[in-house]
Amino acid sequence: MAAEHSAEMSKHLEKQSEVLMEVYRAMSHELHRLQVEEEMLMQKLYETMFKEDLLNKEKNGNKDSSKDANASA
Repeated sequence: MAAEHSAEMSKHLEKQSEVLMEVYRAMSHELHRLQVEEEMLMQKLYETMFKEDLLNKEKNGNKDSSKDANASA
């Protein structure tokens, strides 16, 4: 009888191992997908921040040049 239980237990553990490996692969794939998405979003954020910084510098540059023109007059 112990041999029967041993065989059943072995099959059960093997099935659990397969299920766990499947879940591991799925989670690993999802993690990779999220890391790629994060990288893309960070690149977009840096591009947006860079463009906004340039626009702010242009606006400030125009304000400074109009102040200089008023000071000269």
